[in-house]
Amino acid sequence: MRYFLMQSLAALSCCALCASALAAEIVLVVNPKNPATSLTVEQVSQVYLGISNSFTPLDQVESPLRAEFYKKVTNKEPGQVRAIWAKLVFTGKGRMPRELAGNDDVKKAVAADPNAIGYIEKSALDGSVKAVLSVP
Repeated sequence: MRYFLMQSLAALSCCALCASALAAEIVLVVNPKNPATSLTVEQVSQVYLGISNSFTPLDQVESPLRAEFYKKVTNKEPGQVRAIWAKLVFTGKGRMPRELAGNDDVKKAVAADPNAIGYIEKSALDGSVKAVLSVP
């Protein structure tokens, strides 16, 4: 009985950690020199699905944040988005978004490219980039 209780508590703790990781607020960021001041979810979705080329989208490597971003912004799973981009690349109509290791790498890349757009956790936001959309 004691073993079962310990197992249950461990499972609940794991679920709580996963839930807090999935509940991270995401912000879309651009270079501070970019004239954009705000974007809608639909505009960002079009950029990340290759429909609009108004920005150069930057992606993050496979992670819970990436899955949450695509679910909230495009209403698709990362694999579905990857398939869309594969078609665009195959037909010569687009280039797959560059994958970066995490929030810090995305901020550095966005700060270096006035046309880039990326997503990071809100807690990582600083003055090196400009937030144009917050996705709770």
